[in-house]
Amino acid sequence: MPDPASEKEYNSSTSDDSSRADSRAAAEVFERPRGFKGIYSHPVTQVAMLGMVCFMCPGLYNSLGGIGGGGQIDERTAANANVAVYSTFSAMAFFAGSVNNKLGSRLTLQLGSLGYGLYIASFLSLNIHPGAKAFVITAGAILGICAGLLWTAQGSLMLAYPTEGDKAKFITVFWAIFNMGGVVGSAVAFGQNFHTTAGSVNNGTYIIFLVLTIIGACIPLFMIDPKNMIRTDGTKLTVPRNPSWKVEILGLYVALKTDPLIILLFPMFLASNWFYTWQFNEFNGALFNIRTRSLNSMLYWCAQIFGSLIMSLILDMKHVRRRVRAFTGWGVVFVMVLVVHIWAYEYQKDYTRASIAAIAPEDKIDFSDKQYVGRVFLYIFCGLLDAMWQTSVYWMMGAMSNDPSKLAYFTGFYKSIQSAGAAGVWRADAILIHERVRIYMGPDHTNFEDEVVARMDDDGNILPTEVAAQQLGFNERKTEA
Repeated sequence: MPDPASEKEYNSSTSDDSSRADSRAAAEVFERPRGFKGIYSHPVTQVAMLGMVCFMCPGLYNSLGGIGGGGQIDERTAANANVAVYSTFSAMAFFAGSVNNKLGSRLTLQLGSLGYGLYIASFLSLNIHPGAKAFVITAGAILGICAGLLWTAQGSLMLAYPTEGDKAKFITVFWAIFNMGGVVGSAVAFGQNFHTTAGSVNNGTYIIFLVLTIIGACIPLFMIDPKNMIRTDGTKLTVPRNPSWKVEILGLYVALKTDPLIILLFPMFLASNWFYTWQFNEFNGALFNIRTRSLNSMLYWCAQIFGSLIMSLILDMKHVRRRVRAFTGWGVVFVMVLVVHIWAYEYQKDYTRASIAAIAPEDKIDFSDKQYVGRVFLYIFCGLLDAMWQTSVYWMMGAMSNDPSKLAYFTGFYKSIQSAGAAGVWRADAILIHERVRIYMGPDHTNFEDEVVARMDDDGNILPTEVAAQQLGFNERKTEA
């Protein structure tokens, strides 16, 4: 993070590799257009439109995930689809910054939005044809590629459009609109499934989601070209001018070399989606019936709006040094991590996968049950934590640079590492669901033939059981496990 003592105005470059000519160009002030054009091209308006793209596409994807198992009874298919999503997401996002800078943010955003409709359509197909599991997983892999493009373009624009003093505010505007997708999607699912206690959502829910994602994919067509954006302080964006793919790929290395502190955020990147698996599948999907899962999901995404707002008030505090704001925000997130995970552990002690598997869908917790209250508040706090974590990460990346091309690399790194962690934990979840969690997978007894280290001689050779037993002076025996 740049030294706050030398914090510069937004119209100046914070990158060591910026030339003096770039600095002079960036310092030039332009007059913003007036009237309808001025309103339409305003940075807040464009970030709001960006939020609407994510409202319609990843927001509705999140609402399905928040219901647990993609709204299906068989959570294993959803878990495997998520593995496919995050595996290709991780691979694509690492290079998505180069793609974004070469194709432009609008086209990258447009291409990225196309995968969400396909993914939701695959779950509709699965509801109609239970044998369509392979289609769901394939659609997940395609979605991961698209998501890598969408989120890289989104991060670049969201962090480049505001002035330095308003970055957290712009993140909050985006985050609020984006998460309204989860709220509305979950509300639709709640209304569609209010009179059922079955385990999966109905076809109507998926059809509504599909139509909305198609609408969302059209919004980038109406956004202004970033090269025409004039910020509220009269400065323009530095539009990437790299001439070849070779130079763009080289830019990945340059971004790391000139801002090596980004590497210190990699562990936070890795863990930023790690908790979704437990929250969505092992808590919401495991304990509650479908209408209650939908209600919980709506409250979860609603809480995200307030979590982001809380962090914006902290991270954009006026007359407070940026370093102080950064550590204050980090401290708040740290406390929330402790509160949420200790609270979650208290509930997790009461059940296992095996005990949950024995419960019929109609016998799971309903929002009318007494035991619901404490558990739903935990889920709300989970939503708060997620938004606070992600807002902090985005703000810290935005504090490192004002250059859209470099921010595209940063957000690409973020989404790549985040997705790698998510792919690993979703795969672990898929395997454990399939195996129904064998608490202990070893035999009841350990035989001497299994004690390989004990049968090694002085030269490191592993002796046959009989020879080793004779040399050690005892017969083959069994030890209690």
